[in-house]
Formats: sequence, C-alpha cells, structure tokens
Amino acid sequence: MGLKAEAIREGLDTIAAAEPRIAHALAVAGYPEPRVYETGYATLLRTIVGQQVSVASAASVWNKLQALLGESIPPEVLLAAEFEALRGCGLSRQKQGYARSLCELVTAGSLDLDNLPADDEAAITQLVRIKGIGRWSAEIYLLFAEGRPDIWPAGDLAVQAGLHKILGLDARPSEKQTRDLAEPWRPHRGAAAIFTWHMYNNPAL
Repeated sequence: MGLKAEAIREGLDTIAAAEPRIAHALAVAGYPEPRVYETGYATLLRTIVGQQVSVASAASVWNKLQALLGESIPPEVLLAAEFEALRGCGLSRQKQGYARSLCELVTAGSLDLDNLPADDEAAITQLVRIKGIGRWSAEIYLLFAEGRPDIWPAGDLAVQAGLHKILGLDARPSEKQTRDLAEPWRPHRGAAAIFTWHMYNNPAL
C-alpha cells in the first residue's frame, strides 16, 4: 500500500508551514515520489533475501526460489525444502535460518501480517521477532508496505544525511538527535523520512 502521493504532500506541507528549512528544500527539490511495497509475507522474505547483496544478486536468488518452490514461495513449502536445495538457490545458512524463522511464525499463526497492532511500536515489536528483521527493516515495512504515516527510521544513515543537508546542520546527526529533531513533525514523520531520502543525493540543495 505505502504512503500515497497525496498523504506525502499533505504531510510535508504541514511540516513546511512550521519549518522554513523544509519549505525551502521543498521549493527547490519538489515532492518525492511514493514508494510502495506489497503487504505480507513475501515482502519480508524479499527483505531477508536482499540483505547485504546487490539488487541483481537478490533478484537472481528470488527467481531461483520461485522456480524451486512456486511463484508465491508458500511458507509451508519453504519450510519443507532441503537445506542443499535452498543453498543451491543462493540462500546461505544464516539466511535460511532467517527465512525459516519468518515461515514458522507465519504458519503457526503467531505472526498475523494482516492484523499487526495499530500502535507502531507494538507492530515493530511483533516484526522483530523474526530472526534477521531488525528495527530498521520493520520500520521500512511499516512505512512502505502498510503506509503508516508516522514511521521515522532515525537509525537510517541516509535519513540522517538528508536531515543534515535539509536543516543545514554542522554534522550528520546521531540517531538520538535525528529522533529528537523530528518530534515536532508528528504525526507526519513518514512523509519527512521519504523526503530525506529524496534529498540525500539530490544536487538541487
């Protein structure tokens, strides 16, 4: 689902009305495009597959998994697959552990991705039960798949660097500083996060 363009625009306009530096950056660089992922198990499995490898390598592994296990890579089918077969697709022992953790939680019904808690922190707590899914991955899922409007991945280096650029800070802020700086932007921090990525490599500012 992700945050729609209208929600991003509305959120950034609200923040810009109170923060001149955001208003200036918006005037120079324009609004960012939405980023939209599918909700559910497959997106989280893709996240695990894509960790610490190139986009091309991740796509290759995913295609091989689909050829072996079926297009939707059902969790119960992955759980039944042999270690060597999955390794032949490019899944290391560690990533197999992560993938199996996700599949076990989903098939057991202890992680219901269609009904995550409405509270963002509670939803993050549910998602980080998956081995290999840390806070950042959980936040990215909630922002780009579920479209939650107030997700603020303060530990993301590009968010920190984008904020450094937009606000004209002396140095890239720490995670705590990044979190503190965005407090006044609630409940629109998701739009602000997308804007920091938009600005990170933007030569306009």
